[in-house]
Order: sequence, then structure tokens, then C-alpha cells
Amino acid sequence: MNLLKIEQELKKRLDYPYQWKRRQNNDFDQQTKYIYRIQEFDELLKTIQRQHPHDPQKDYFNYALNRWYNFWSAKAIENLFCQSPNVQAIQNPYHKQKDFTINNIAFDHKTSVFPKAYAKPFSHAQENSTDLIQWLYQNQSQQGRKHLKNRLFIVLYDQYNQEHWKLKADIQWLQSIIQNYLKNFDQNQLKVFFFNSNQLTYSDIIFAVKS
Repeated sequence: MNLLKIEQELKKRLDYPYQWKRRQNNDFDQQTKYIYRIQEFDELLKTIQRQHPHDPQKDYFNYALNRWYNFWSAKAIENLFCQSPNVQAIQNPYHKQKDFTINNIAFDHKTSVFPKAYAKPFSHAQENSTDLIQWLYQNQSQQGRKHLKNRLFIVLYDQYNQEHWKLKADIQWLQSIIQNYLKNFDQNQLKVFFFNSNQLTYSDIIFAVKS
């Protein structure tokens, strides 16, 4: 994967407002599954126009842009992890509960902005990451990727203009943050949960803060 090229393409999406207008759902997912095969933003725009010529409220337009942006940002970030010698990619790219292993511990990776619905300030989350992790497990990924297995969260926060979503396109900036985390990775520092009585879950948060 050409990470510089992906970053350039992702940043083209920043000129458009980030709005969903609806919750993610299986029907719209099926109608926009072309986002998985298109890396170039200009080609994406052409495909949306071709596939959804009658879209006066731009429902499909916004939905496709957001899914494309989040998918290719996630693929780039997974690639950043897998550049480290202690990280191995999961061979099945369609696995819904594992993206890679760190020191032989399997993780699903989830990059997200600091959630507005979280009822406590960002400073509290930084000091009490276990509380935010529990909230994320309970409230995120309610569709096909919902699970209670090991998950590594990257939480984005822009202190300057609060447009946290734009940080998903800043791949080179995220690279140094991820490399620093992996260089100091210690299994004993992971947060441990028993969401189910017989299932041990490892998790952690990487806070990516732009100031």
C-alpha cells in the first residue's frame, strides 16, 4: 500500500462536510460496497454519480464518502501497525474480530474520534481510559463488527478546531504515534476486562491528540 498516495486521496475528502444524515444500515452498506475497490477520490465521485443519479438530498453521496474515508483510513492505519516487527497481519482480510497480532496477542483495531455522547470531558478520559474503553465497547460498532474480543482503540482529538474526524487523513502524523506505542508495548499494561464471565478481554487506547 502506498501510504503517501492514500493520505493524498483521503485529504481530498476534507473539502466536503462530514455528515451522515442516518445511522449505518445494511441496505445502504450494500448500495455503497463499491467503496472497497476504489482508492482514488475522483473516481469515487464519478462512481457515486453513476450509481446514484437521483439523490437530491445527497443521502448516498454523504454515506459513500464517509464509508470510503473511514475504510481507507483504517486500512492505512492497519498497514502502519504491520510495519512493526512485533506485529503480524491476520491473513483473512474479512475477519471481523481480528486485524493483527502484537506480540502474538490478537486485536481488532478501531480508530474513532472522541465521542460527543461520552458524558465526561476528554481530560477525564485520558486519566481514566478504562472507563472510556467500557463505554466504547457498549456503544460502538453495533452492526457486523460488534464483539467483546480484544480491541485496540485509537481515539482522535483535535484541541485546536475540534474537527477530530479530519485527523483520520493525517497518516504520517499517526505513524509516529503508533510507532511510539509499539516500541513501548507491554502486555502487562493492557486493560483487562471480563465482559462475559468466562471470557478475558485485552484492550487499550492510543490517544492521538493534535494541539
